[in-house]
Amino acid sequence: MKLFFVNDYGRGAHPKILEKLSESNFEIEYGYGSDSYSEQAKNKIREACGKNDAEIFFLSGGTQTNAVVINGLLRLYEGVIAADTGHISTHEAGAIEYTGRKVIELPNVDGKLKFEDVKECLENFEKDANNAHMVRPGMVYISYPTEYGTLYSKEELQNLYELCKEYKIPLFVDGSRLGYGLMSKKCDLTFEEFANLCDVFYIGGTKVGALCGEAIVFSNNKYVPKQFITIIKQQGALLAKSRLLGVQFDALFTDNLYFEISKHAIEMAELLKKGLIDKGYKLYVDSPTNQQFVIINNTDMDKLKEIVEFAYWKAFDKDHTIIRFVTDWGTKKEDVEKLIEIL
Repeated sequence: MKLFFVNDYGRGAHPKILEKLSESNFEIEYGYGSDSYSEQAKNKIREACGKNDAEIFFLSGGTQTNAVVINGLLRLYEGVIAADTGHISTHEAGAIEYTGRKVIELPNVDGKLKFEDVKECLENFEKDANNAHMVRPGMVYISYPTEYGTLYSKEELQNLYELCKEYKIPLFVDGSRLGYGLMSKKCDLTFEEFANLCDVFYIGGTKVGALCGEAIVFSNNKYVPKQFITIIKQQGALLAKSRLLGVQFDALFTDNLYFEISKHAIEMAELLKKGLIDKGYKLYVDSPTNQQFVIINNTDMDKLKEIVEFAYWKAFDKDHTIIRFVTDWGTKKEDVEKLIEIL
């Protein structure tokens, strides 16, 4: 069997989640978000991020979450600012545009938006005498970590948030890999500080130990759309058996499980990164999280394909390709060591 380093959602669920699902299986619960497990999970998330009044909603997946939040918060004439490498810009099959909302792409720097570029975009719109005929920037979207595994510093996040407040638009953070970002050694902010530096974010479960599901957290309640449950249902992201998500997030936020399993993935990624550097491989970006991007000779890549599963990223030049190795909550140390030995 090949070694698997393609993504962080290839496994099922953490054993403690499966145990909790099995234990609660014969219990009868209300649906559509009104089950007792969802309420328990919400309270635990509020406590963890220090937002006792946060509004929280559980959705089925990351693409649905991005589409529902962006569509729900933007007016008909508004678009969302994102990096040109952002998930909504590249790997969501036009889900945002499908709702009628425009993605306003700005250039990335190692996967991140630059404060200066966002400021210029907002200023230029306000100054343009023809802006009545243009799509208004109505939201800023970033990912933490980014699609390149990089992190916004506390200062960078704070500057973006202050800019959004100045222009009275929400800052929305895609946290599909949030645990891996917060547990990185390069992360310089706490979960509570993170929650205070954006208006809405989501906690990824699909890529961090759950079978499926994401938790939307409105840290700034003024942005919660009216009839948000209805909007979620309209876009096919509301589960009748909401207990499935409630039970999982209840387990993830019991005894610090979410952060412990995220920390394990980071430790495995650091071990892999050191091995890559020691072997003389060149990294495409310096990622401090669970995604590692490597520049590899095409001939070597073809050989590697036969024994290791990894993700193709993009061509680097005619002789080299950028590939991605991903660790997760269940990655075994011996598998990382075996990969290093193969390399």
